[in-house]
Amino acid sequence: MLLLFRFLRLAFYVLYHPLAWSYDWVADLVSLGQWRKWIRTIIPYLEGEHILELGHGPGHLQRFLLEGGLFPFGLDESAPMGRLARRNLHRTGYTQHRLTRALAQSLPFPANTFTTVVATFPAEYIFDARTLSEVRRVLLPNGKLVILLSAWPNSRSLPGRFFAWLFRITGQTTQTGQRFERRVRQPFEQAGWRVKVESLNLPNGRLTILHAQNNQTDLCDPPGLQVQSSHPS
Repeated sequence: MLLLFRFLRLAFYVLYHPLAWSYDWVADLVSLGQWRKWIRTIIPYLEGEHILELGHGPGHLQRFLLEGGLFPFGLDESAPMGRLARRNLHRTGYTQHRLTRALAQSLPFPANTFTTVVATFPAEYIFDARTLSEVRRVLLPNGKLVILLSAWPNSRSLPGRFFAWLFRITGQTTQTGQRFERRVRQPFEQAGWRVKVESLNLPNGRLTILHAQNNQTDLCDPPGLQVQSSHPS
């Protein structure tokens, strides 16, 4: 199982770099066509107009935010993914994008710049203490970090069961329970963040969303969405 895990991690790296051109096709296959719908679901949780997306990938969330009249910036360490995102944005008429290539552990932005930092289905870098320190630096006072951690397709079909298994062994599954919540909360709390982990049930899947702030402001649910704690109270 460890060998399989390492192989899949390597496969994901290749997909995100030399095979970035195939990312959308693979993501739609793995999510049973729900990938972009899941990404769009995160938008009501974002606050303010100046938003930074870590790991912008093919640029779909960037487009959704631009369509909403917001002022997004996007960052990704993959040069092929950056080129793909620019092409996708240009095709939909958004030529004035704000994408940059950099590491989340060293953000090329001034302090107190963004109202929200967001990441969807990020890799392990999101738990790095350097990433969390940099995010805190670039956020405005009372700013927030929102992370769509994982998803689980709602399907009883054979493909659905296969991809649920695949998500489990690659760490992309929506687990539940106190043990899972403690594991994902720990790096943020150690870095001084206030954290809320939620499970959002949708017709097309179950999502796990993490909210983090570094002050005493309450972490409120967005209007119009019903969310549940990731474990029973």
